[in-house]
Amino acid sequence: MFSKIYESWLKSDLLSEEEIKELNQLDEKDIEFRFGKNLEFGTAGMRGQIGLGTNMMNVYTVRQATQGLAEYIKSLGAIAMNRGVVISFDTRKFSREFAYNAAIVLAANGIRTFAFSECHPVPMLSFAVRKLNTIAGIMITASHNPKEYNGYKVYGEDGAQMSPDATAEVVKHIEGLSSPLSDKILYDEKYEKKIRVLGKCIDRAYYKQVKKLSLSPMEIKKTGKTIKMVYTPVHGSGNIPVRTILKKIGITPLLVPEQLSFDPEFSTVEVPNPEYKETMTLGIKLADLKGADVVFGTDPDCDRLGVAIRDNSEEFVSLSGNQTGILLLDYVLKRLKETNKLSYKGFAVKSFVSTSMAKLIADDYGIELFDTPVGFKFIGEKIKELDDTGKRQFIFGFEESCGYLRGTHARDKDAVVASMLFAEMVCYYTYHGVKIYDRLQELYSKYGYVFDTNVSTVYSGLNALNEMNNVVDKLKTLKVTKFGGVKVLAVRDYSTLTKITFDGKQEKIDSYKNNAIYYELQCGSFVCVRPSGTEPKLKVYYSVKGEDQQQALTKFEKIKKDFEKLLG
Repeated sequence: MFSKIYESWLKSDLLSEEEIKELNQLDEKDIEFRFGKNLEFGTAGMRGQIGLGTNMMNVYTVRQATQGLAEYIKSLGAIAMNRGVVISFDTRKFSREFAYNAAIVLAANGIRTFAFSECHPVPMLSFAVRKLNTIAGIMITASHNPKEYNGYKVYGEDGAQMSPDATAEVVKHIEGLSSPLSDKILYDEKYEKKIRVLGKCIDRAYYKQVKKLSLSPMEIKKTGKTIKMVYTPVHGSGNIPVRTILKKIGITPLLVPEQLSFDPEFSTVEVPNPEYKETMTLGIKLADLKGADVVFGTDPDCDRLGVAIRDNSEEFVSLSGNQTGILLLDYVLKRLKETNKLSYKGFAVKSFVSTSMAKLIADDYGIELFDTPVGFKFIGEKIKELDDTGKRQFIFGFEESCGYLRGTHARDKDAVVASMLFAEMVCYYTYHGVKIYDRLQELYSKYGYVFDTNVSTVYSGLNALNEMNNVVDKLKTLKVTKFGGVKVLAVRDYSTLTKITFDGKQEKIDSYKNNAIYYELQCGSFVCVRPSGTEPKLKVYYSVKGEDQQQALTKFEKIKKDFEKLLG
């Protein structure tokens, strides 16, 4: 079957001579990978390797996805079409071209189309959707994936990534098109004149909203100009926005000159993910040269923040997304309480695989903490459910994958806001004579040590997702009472939204369905396993609580050993 699809592409009048040449150079294995299935459009949009084929990111799959979105919008009526769609893109290969192709398809379908002329990060796209009151948004990005990848995210009218229900409708329309080369896909460059290019007014409005979220102006005024911190955008779209907001609140970071350029090859790093210490190597080198204690960086679409700090031996250590999350959560709550702005209606949100320590902090400050499925769109939906309706007041949200949000101006991870908050947190604690590493240890001393980590197994090939799901499905058939001597209190099956306690009682889980198994362990620990929604990886998350670091690590090793036996 895939060979026939391949042949149809070779015969298509839409492809250029250069594209036909690329296809002719493929071997049988490449042909099967590229044409053996369609690139999946899920609740996180679509993401894949760049190249020709139905299972790849290219202008034709982008047009097909956009035509599906256009059909969905047209089904909502003339008002939705007139509200329109706003489009942005990051610094990856072909991001600009993919954004242009998406804009042409929307305009050709009679849908009002707004587009940024230069790369803008995820949070500014989310903000623009809300500011312009569009019916949807499109972000061309593969986030922190390697340079060979690109992707396509769709946002709903609230500025959060499109809900599962709406996504399912878009998928139906995409599947109604016979192929990415279908003549039902409207693409004609004469509609370029219909595209409305966004000016600087959106940028100014965004910075104005973000600046209002600053919590320590006095401490910044005292230390912001002299404090030594290093920032790197890692060749991504965070370069201008992060530097701009820091300048506006009075902080001047040291910059990594080699990583300021918009480089789609990300030539100074192996992977453009600041979550990894290796990605921060140049920043750490500059920090050692200049005597700085903190290095922070953002990924290509500036929705993730990575941080490295000096420990007590003066060596740089990378903070996990969970550690940065609890530091920021505590800082925000601490400053709101100190300034008498902590509302009794306040609430925080995290994904259910993020650290169990967050609840200890939230409880201590007297605010409610909600867990959501993995995917920041679910944090956005919780904000919509509680804050937009006036029931509660959103304070902070985070995911262990280095995504953070304060404020309701955007409904996705915002590394511009997170960069500002972390930088001013450094100023605040510096003014009070405390290092960030010491503050982290104070939190562990106060709430108990929680060791959080995740272990990924990489899969490959066309059946990668099925193989990962089979592993998770097998776990559902196995009864487990202990891991490493720690009692299993309950097992959550997110594919059926049921929770079974150790004594056999069954409860309903209020959530969206996804294929994950979550083991609630004694003393507030947990183990969870799920396939990644953005990469071919099976992820196992561990959150293990102990009286101190050594006890937590010892318990973790025992739990991990037993769990890996279960996985086989």
